[in-house]
Amino acid sequence: MAWTKSPQSLIDLFEKSVPSGANISLRKMFGYPAAFAGGNLFIGLHQDDFVMRLSEKDRARFSAEFGERIFEPMRGRPMLEYVRLPPELLSDARKRASWIRRSLQYAETIPPKAKSPKRKQLVKRRRA
Repeated sequence: MAWTKSPQSLIDLFEKSVPSGANISLRKMFGYPAAFAGGNLFIGLHQDDFVMRLSEKDRARFSAEFGERIFEPMRGRPMLEYVRLPPELLSDARKRASWIRRSLQYAETIPPKAKSPKRKQLVKRRRA
């Protein structure tokens, strides 16, 4: 099944929701807008979903408040640290910002991702 593009209204909401900071970078993941801290994804879009990464403790609190909302971009392949935001958070900027701060704080505790070698470097290594 082909993925669908996120609606422009959700993209606009995502762009307004990204906190500012020197440690934050924006790029695409799965072809959708995403925000990273130290190379670690903390919020992003996927089709009609706004997703965020939460610590185990925050995921338990989130599930207690909003129900189980695990992010599963492909059937049977859940991304266990990620949750899908419910309509209640999409429509409430203050509550959404509070959860996004938690997501960012958690992402900042994860060791930064090492940069992978450029494609040309990989080809040279294989030939050697």
